[in-house]
Amino acid sequence: MKVIFMGTPDYAEAILKTLIDTNSIEVVAVYTQPDKPVGRKKIMTPPVVKTLALENSIEVYQPTRLRDEETLKELLKIECDYIVVAAFGQILPKSVLNHAPCINLHASILPQYRGASPIQQTLLNDDKQTGVTAMLMDVGLDTGDILKIDTIEVNPDEMVESLFNRLTDVACGLTLDVLQNFNSYTPEPQDDSLSTHCGKITKADGKVEFKNASELYNKYRAFTPWPAIFLESGLKLKKIKLEDKSSSNKIGVILKIEDKSIVVGCEKGSMRIFSVQAPSKKEVDIISYINGKRLNLEDYIS
Repeated sequence: MKVIFMGTPDYAEAILKTLIDTNSIEVVAVYTQPDKPVGRKKIMTPPVVKTLALENSIEVYQPTRLRDEETLKELLKIECDYIVVAAFGQILPKSVLNHAPCINLHASILPQYRGASPIQQTLLNDDKQTGVTAMLMDVGLDTGDILKIDTIEVNPDEMVESLFNRLTDVACGLTLDVLQNFNSYTPEPQDDSLSTHCGKITKADGKVEFKNASELYNKYRAFTPWPAIFLESGLKLKKIKLEDKSSSNKIGVILKIEDKSIVVGCEKGSMRIFSVQAPSKKEVDIISYINGKRLNLEDYIS
């Protein structure tokens, strides 16, 4: 079985490795995003998918636009049985969709959370269940017919990195299942009336207030380590825990001071804080922080 693979981040790398490690599958080409400058020194860095492909002597293509005429000509010359797509970042043109069955592995239970950040959205909405959908791609964004969905339960305090890793494992197994049993699955159209969309996460998404403790905690779960959650002042809440969901309090008031943590009131509910990080400073435990600021019970964190 010959496969063209398209993808860019860690999620895609794990799926590509699964394909490479399967004897019955030959990855004949890999398409990924161009190298990007990373860090303060802006060092040009290849996607992890590119590095893995080159280590396994697989031809790599990095088009800025897949729709460019020369790029399409080159792609359509490559013989394959399937095209597997995982977080590639570009919509495939019709000519590519017609070249071979294009199977996308999307980390949500479609049609829920079409778009770029389904794992974060699962945590923001405090969903109890999520999964990975294998779909037959069409010209829309995550709108193709569903081949199979594998689901998992979401743990109450699960963080985005943990959920990402578990869904990646699900995606790897689902990819092999669908490729090896493709003809036994009947594509089912999505119900567009049930669809929801989630966009790319930005730095600004991490800004929080002490209003609703449950919502704040879900942002912490979804946005740690990036973009992190922070107050208007820029103070990052580095390690926190949901204390209660329903009490009524003044926003940001210190309700308790204990050995290694404090409890801060929200308009609805309260949060336990263990450590924080002020702008341009290192992370510190919350007791050291409030002592440095001379904050006591009934004072406000801001």
